[in-house]
Amino acid sequence: QVRLVESGGDSVQAGGSLRISCAASGYWNNMGWFRQASGKEREAVATINFEGSGTACADSVKGRFTISQDTGKNTVYLQMNRLKPEDTAMYYCAARRRFTVRTCAAIDFGYWGQGTQVTVSS
Repeated sequence: QVRLVESGGDSVQAGGSLRISCAASGYWNNMGWFRQASGKEREAVATINFEGSGTACADSVKGRFTISQDTGKNTVYLQMNRLKPEDTAMYYCAARRRFTVRTCAAIDFGYWGQGTQVTVSS
């Protein structure tokens, strides 16, 4: 079992920055951040493997969002800069135990957190 607890969601102004965290208990080989805005489908944001290789999955976040990990804390972060109102969503982290170099497919992740809300106002 992998238990995931997200934190750090907040309400911010457009153009601002926010870092959200996902603390994991148990081992994993890949971790990802996904988001779902009200009335929209879930979208992959970024994923990372245990070697620290990150992948930006959504074109809209490339150059603005960075995924990283602290192996000592078994925690993955999503640093979000130059936030836009369209980034408003519930952000979920997800974990996968079987290693893959990279994936942005939600179906590849078997463990999910409860989510943390990010709201960006204009």
